[in-house]
Amino acid sequence: MNNQDDLFRRRLSWIIAGIVVVLVVIQLLPLIKHHLIGMTSEPRSVSARGVLAEDEKNTIEIFELASPSVVYINTRQQVINPWTRDVYSVSKGTGSGFIWDNLGHVVTNQHVIENASEAIVFLNDGRSYRAVLVGNSPSHDLAVLRISVPFNAPPPVPIGSSHDLKVGQKVYAIGNPFGLDYTLTTGIVSALNRTLSAENNIVIKNLIQTDAAINPGNSGGPLLDSAGRLIGINTAIYSPSGSNSGIGFAVPVNTVNRVVPDLITHGKYKRPTLGIIVDNDINNAVTEQLGVKGVMIITTEPGSAAEKAGLRETRMDINRNIIPGDIILSIDNHKVEDVPSLLSLLDDYRIGDQITLKVWRNRKELEMVIILHGSQ
Repeated sequence: MNNQDDLFRRRLSWIIAGIVVVLVVIQLLPLIKHHLIGMTSEPRSVSARGVLAEDEKNTIEIFELASPSVVYINTRQQVINPWTRDVYSVSKGTGSGFIWDNLGHVVTNQHVIENASEAIVFLNDGRSYRAVLVGNSPSHDLAVLRISVPFNAPPPVPIGSSHDLKVGQKVYAIGNPFGLDYTLTTGIVSALNRTLSAENNIVIKNLIQTDAAINPGNSGGPLLDSAGRLIGINTAIYSPSGSNSGIGFAVPVNTVNRVVPDLITHGKYKRPTLGIIVDNDINNAVTEQLGVKGVMIITTEPGSAAEKAGLRETRMDINRNIIPGDIILSIDNHKVEDVPSLLSLLDDYRIGDQITLKVWRNRKELEMVIILHGSQ
């Protein structure tokens, strides 16, 4: 009986040992195989790619056509050493821009070149040129630079339209985020007619909102439609962290196409104006007391459109009681609620345009036609 138990134990031990050996061999097999044939291993065969999808082809074509017209802007600022009084130049920041015409004009954001003493424009072929400031409009966050390219100047970006944009259509942004030049991002029009308040108390209206990734350094770069046409200039992001969060904003091209020619010709934007003096704080106090939403005229400028149309100023009676002037209620049936909204509405017109004002006078509503003059 004991001999049979010993025999069983020996057989069981041999079986267990065999199983262990098999398991070890299985574990070591890849290493053994690599050792035997690894030195003579060949690269794996490449699978056929096939034809690119149509939307991929379109994206590639847009980038290849537009990128030569996009520029990288490096700004510098002069500082004084407080000890030696030496003046030297330090890097201030980077941004983007694009070629506007065949005369070397480059369009970018005003905040890209703000407080800079020098701007260097880099083309996508590596050439660089010192830029001259031609004009700027802080209220639109737009600026125009000029460079002199002696040969093989890059072509201007084709101009599109922003008045017929639809939420959901594809857009493409090209710029230099974080100094990484010629970066392409894609997205859609997320919303239209957005309003932003800038740090200098300037309100920028009618902005395009997009989810195309826009980061610091993208400012001033073009926002393109699926035909490769300019529809906006990337100008700002909404982000608590300072980097892309899927909410970016662009100045619409219709605004750009109205403002930039003035910047090139006059160095500044000549805003259409009524020729009136207003004050936001006084206006809000008086209109709230009267129960009227609008903009009260304090004075009219001599020879202005407002004076010629007979708009009434605010004045005092003999008892020094304030007699409110005309209160502008609307322009061409678009409501005027405060001074910023009045300026924004006027910005949609050109000098010489005829508009219809609705005003509140002596508790009655009147309509009058005015031809807009230009600001000085």
